[in-house]
Amino acid sequence: MNIISEREETKKAIRWVSEKLEEDPAQSIHKLVDKAIFEFNLSPADAEFLIRFFHERGLKHPAP
Repeated sequence: MNIISEREETKKAIRWVSEKLEEDPAQSIHKLVDKAIFEFNLSPADAEFLIRFFHERGLKHPAP
């Protein structure tokens, strides 16, 4: 996978998690992020970015 498509998958993952949270804010952010990492086949670096992205917005991602 090239850098552009990896970035696009990360953007899709952010949108997907955000949409799921809008549908049901009580959902576990930890579970949604973990599911998105696998659903969008994110690299470890992109997975870490996704975790940080939501953590910095005040949504906690507890350590597994």
